[in-house]
Amino acid sequence: VMTMYMVFDALKAGRLKLEDELLVSQRAWETQGSKMWVPINEKVKVEDLIRGVIIQSGNDATLVLAEALAGSEDAFAVAMTKRAKEIGIENSNFKNASGWPDPEHYSTPHDLGIMAQRLIKDFPEYYPYYSEKEFTYHDIKQGNRNPLLYRNIGVDGVKTGHTEEAGYGLIASAMQDGRRIVAVLSGMKDQQERADESARIVQWALASFANISLFKTPKEIERIPVVFGEGESVGVAVAEPLMVTVPKMDRESATVEISYQSPLIAPVKEGQNVGKATVKIPGVKDIVVPLVTVGAVAVSYTHLRAHATVLDLVCRLLLENQNKYV
Repeated sequence: VMTMYMVFDALKAGRLKLEDELLVSQRAWETQGSKMWVPINEKVKVEDLIRGVIIQSGNDATLVLAEALAGSEDAFAVAMTKRAKEIGIENSNFKNASGWPDPEHYSTPHDLGIMAQRLIKDFPEYYPYYSEKEFTYHDIKQGNRNPLLYRNIGVDGVKTGHTEEAGYGLIASAMQDGRRIVAVLSGMKDQQERADESARIVQWALASFANISLFKTPKEIERIPVVFGEGESVGVAVAEPLMVTVPKMDRESATVEISYQSPLIAPVKEGQNVGKATVKIPGVKDIVVPLVTVGAVAVSYTHLRAHATVLDLVCRLLLENQNKYV
């Protein structure tokens, strides 16, 4: 998955093109495990290699791409680890392009989820490759190894995996009613358990949760008093639209608490941060968003002069009667 992130990154930046042809080295041709069956010392189109990696899980195809982008697989793995950290992947280290077992090659379910999320978000133009169910190269037809693509439950990616240490795993993603979920499973004993457990988790996630929109900016949700201003109050709203994912059974239990400075002292600028809104949902960590003003209030010099006159009078009375007050 991270190898394809690097490839898509290069495509988007113009360092690589889908129609480019890359030379197959002897090392790539000799790569073990699942293969695309690329021919030694011949050139293969980038788009074919992409399908070879995504659909056929071709370890040989990953190496051809890695060598083309970085000169060697070792250099590519270093670059891949660096890029992964830049996009929020903190607990992964890569030693090769294919995921071939190595004591220093590791990741976590959380990191794999981030990889999938960023892949889908950053490269929507290339993500459809993951939903293709088969690919034929050199008259060798291979089906996509993601078993959930064939179950008609809304899954459109992402990738299977298997090693002796990690067992059978799957990163799955699905869309329903405009909401996307990503599920990462690992440690299953065989392909059948992987398919069944992954399907169960995906269907549960789609059926049991919902997105709710709590605020729509710039909708005013409260008015705050303003002193020394040309207006007596100003409206406030959340700084940006807020949509949260909640268990369907608890969506009616969501509450919002707001807190803010009061009164505000003019001048008040539009978009000024004046407080916060805290969304409380059972079983979900509190969500805190800033409150900002949706209008501006200028200083009223008439009010300032009036207050200054009153203050001056109070000060004079205090001075005249200081002995009495002491």
